[in-house]
Amino acid sequence: MMQNAITQISRILVGALFIFSGFVKLVDPIGSQYKFQEYFSEAVLNLEFLIPYALLFAIVLIVAEILLGVMILIGYKSKFTVWSLLLLSFVFLFLTWYSAYYNKVTDCGCFGDAIKLTPWETFYKNVILIGFILILLIKIKLIKPLFKGNAPKVITFLSLAGFLFIVQHVLTHLPLIDFRAYAIGKNLQEGMIYPKDGSIPPVHDFMLEDVQRDLAPILLEKEKVMLVIMYNLSKTDAAGFPEIKKVSEKAIKKGYTVYGVSASFSDDLMAAKEKYNLPFEFLFCDETTLKTMIRANPGVVILNKGTVTQKKNWIDVKELKL
Repeated sequence: MMQNAITQISRILVGALFIFSGFVKLVDPIGSQYKFQEYFSEAVLNLEFLIPYALLFAIVLIVAEILLGVMILIGYKSKFTVWSLLLLSFVFLFLTWYSAYYNKVTDCGCFGDAIKLTPWETFYKNVILIGFILILLIKIKLIKPLFKGNAPKVITFLSLAGFLFIVQHVLTHLPLIDFRAYAIGKNLQEGMIYPKDGSIPPVHDFMLEDVQRDLAPILLEKEKVMLVIMYNLSKTDAAGFPEIKKVSEKAIKKGYTVYGVSASFSDDLMAAKEKYNLPFEFLFCDETTLKTMIRANPGVVILNKGTVTQKKNWIDVKELKL
């Protein structure tokens, strides 16, 4: 009786943790893509040939993580599920140990942007998690399906279809839930205030520089500001330029101050401005900051006295309310 209770508690804890961890990344897979790119970089694992596949790695692991959480809770293919959970946990354990021991990646992204843990905190969390999974492995015969017949199989495949649909939707548009400091409703000036414990403020490295100065303090005081974010011009979706041109021209007529913002070289930006006849000048900002601001390239952020009021991927800029 006691053994069964411990097994079922472990089953619930493991399943709930995998579902939560997978969900907060499922709503923003590009964030996990950036994290894998960091892991694959020369400075970390030196696997740069895998960087082009970072998004694929992210999607596969995210979907596997959340789907396995569902499968263990409903008891579908328990032996395969428990072994898969153990294998996936050892992958996460290695990555978090590597991050912590070598101090290479200060945030492993295990809970996306929803919960921030240090590498060592995440490592010990994974150790405990593996302990619960080993309990399930030892008592695997006690993991029974919650439903009879084909119901577990149907639930699993419907869940997989639903997760893949969410991935497709957020990649086409923007994350379903934005946990970052640049989310709609957030005030950037408030985000720049240093916390009492002295850690880095949520909004940092936010500068909008022209050839002479940082215009961020001025723009954050204006009521109507449109920022067209193109973090890296060489990776910008060229299909978005016509729509960006139209919406920026409309915004200018409505009295908005419009700037493009990028981390690319000024010569490349000038060439793009002329090629696509863009009606705005470009400002420079750190690439990581721009990637954090919006998961789109190009994307549009609307500010009102420093508060983010709207964000759109280029494909949805027609929906902007100016």
